[in-house]
Amino acid sequence: MADKYTELAEIKRDGAIPQPNSGRGKHKKGDAIKGKFLIDYKEYAESFAVSRKIWAKICTDAVTSGNYSPALKLVLGPNDGRKTRVWVISDSDMHEYMELLEARDEIQG
Repeated sequence: MADKYTELAEIKRDGAIPQPNSGRGKHKKGDAIKGKFLIDYKEYAESFAVSRKIWAKICTDAVTSGNYSPALKLVLGPNDGRKTRVWVISDSDMHEYMELLEARDEIQG
């Protein structure tokens, strides 16, 4: 993240719980926890490349921190209030999300 204030603002925006020392501890990795997810936040003005190595570290941190599901939140854009926010989650978590939406839509008729 560009600065700690922005990271904490994003964590608050998501209603997540910040990890102590922003995940620099031995057993409490990642930046925050929300439900079943251990979230790592990255903020860049233009772009951020997600590699297998980066995703593997996020997955390892999620398991090490208490068997959480990994999530990466990318916040892209200049500091002018027009940010693009996207999430990277596993294929299985995405399928679970889609199933939940389908079930909700069936209930709502």
